Amino acid sequence: MRLMLCLALLCPLLLRAAPASLREQEIAECRPGEISTWGDGRDRPAIATPLLFVYSHRGAPYWFGAAQVEQALDKALQGWAGCGVPARLLRGEHAQNAWRQGAVLVQWNEQGAARNFGLADLGRRTLSLGPAAFELLHERNPDHPAEQTLQMVISHEMGHLFGVMAHSKRCVDVMSYYTGAKGEVCSIRDGSRLAKGVEYRALLPTACDVQRCRAANAGPRP
Repeated sequence: MRLMLCLALLCPLLLRAAPASLREQEIAECRPGEISTWGDGRDRPAIATPLLFVYSHRGAPYWFGAAQVEQALDKALQGWAGCGVPARLLRGEHAQNAWRQGAVLVQWNEQGAARNFGLADLGRRTLSLGPAAFELLHERNPDHPAEQTLQMVISHEMGHLFGVMAHSKRCVDVMSYYTGAKGEVCSIRDGSRLAKGVEYRALLPTACDVQRCRAANAGPRP
């Protein structure tokens, strides 16, 4: 199964940040009845336990260092830790041949990312990052902190590997899509509309993202 993140705000290119207080509250807590998805998938257990990752820096845009990407992977893994699925990033000699033995390969690969910012392929056990999308972002808005977009993409695609398959209707969730298939818009807790040019989505899993992950992995594994 292939799941992709094509960020909806590549047009305004993340020009400004969302207001802090309400957004931070939505990130930190998941109230009863708030979990809602676009129905474009069905949550399931993680593809493996433990869930192991290896990273290849080959083909990365020059402004991203290997240590920087690995740090983003570590942060995403920490964010998903509340899910209850053991997971870690393998480094050095521990990473050699690990992909062939079932670890997830995190790579910079245009074909694998299908010209999106990122794409998780559960069958092939890859998390592909798209160089062209990041290069376009850098070209159109060189002042934008691209490491934030990188973190968001990694956290989102990693969520699919943990079993969070459907995309959230809550604008703030890292697993969200801002619009549905019929043009519906995502929701904000106070009922306000998503402001144009504002990136509202969290960089790391929210409380609702983690709650969904726990529920998906609570039962027996297939």
